[in-house]
Amino acid sequence: MRTVAETGSTNADMLQLARSGVGEGLWLRAERQLGGRGRQGRAWVSPVGNFYGSTLVRVRASDPPPATLALVAAVALDEVVRAYLGLSGADEALLIKWPNDLLIAGAKLSGILLERADDAVVVGIGVNLAHYPDDTDRAATSLAARGAGVDPADFAQTLAESYARWLGLWRGQGLAPVRARWIERAHRPGTALTARLADGTAVDGLFDGLGEDGALILRLADGAARVIHAGDVFLL
Repeated sequence: MRTVAETGSTNADMLQLARSGVGEGLWLRAERQLGGRGRQGRAWVSPVGNFYGSTLVRVRASDPPPATLALVAAVALDEVVRAYLGLSGADEALLIKWPNDLLIAGAKLSGILLERADDAVVVGIGVNLAHYPDDTDRAATSLAARGAGVDPADFAQTLAESYARWLGLWRGQGLAPVRARWIERAHRPGTALTARLADGTAVDGLFDGLGEDGALILRLADGAARVIHAGDVFLL
């Protein structure tokens, strides 16, 4: 685990390290980011006290689809957050929303961003440990707001260990065990969702599970199934 006091973006730094040939498994954590990014180029507010980190996976030909590393990150993060909050696996106060957002009572706790350079996939994770934004279009929360005081360095080590276990399952047994855990921890089948697609259109439907490749399946009003591979998803 490498830790820096401040940087623009741990993902950007890790992409540079990937191009220089650094091996798989390295984690880079920043105490503060000046240019953190979320999905679709959104700024990620990065005050001291939260977790901002990135790791690197060197994709092999025998691996599951690289995009499913988002599911790996989500189930690892879910495991760690439940431990810090003292939640059982069945407690629905904490849920994963496709593909990788963690929600506590409907409020966003974390963000995960995958970026690729050749055979390297950089997995960036931001978690609201001590602070959360209150000026966004989505409700947000932090572990501190839920009564859990968490040291970022301790959190980083615990997350790295959980992620390594789930990555090993993903690589050794395929996507199936990761997909099964993700479904256990996600919103229930039949949950009303809307997916906003890259072309600006929106699709409303009921959550009907994940495809074998990790894609979101929505059941439409006419009974047809719509497979969503990319988009912003909101609970209705």
